[in-house]
Amino acid sequence: MLDPYAIVKHPIITEKAILLKQYRQYAFEVNIKANKIEIAQAINKIFNVKVIKVRTITLKAEYKKFHSKAATKKLRKKAIVTLAQGQEIDLYENIG
Repeated sequence: MLDPYAIVKHPIITEKAILLKQYRQYAFEVNIKANKIEIAQAINKIFNVKVIKVRTITLKAEYKKFHSKAATKKLRKKAIVTLAQGQEIDLYENIG
């Protein structure tokens, strides 16, 4: 198994992701090769919480052309984890 910090890259802090907090769900950008079991174990170790469900979304690479320059975004993977009742992650305190 990979290092938990190699699996979970960083939390996603957007308006939509913050709204998920009321359902005990948190969004993270994760390693593209990580599976749901590895993601759950990594979140358990990093934040000391119990994960009951993991949903993953693979975002395809994008290619955009701006005037005379081209820009690409890499292939990315997001995970939305649901925590057990009474569990919570304070993302602003645990970042870093």
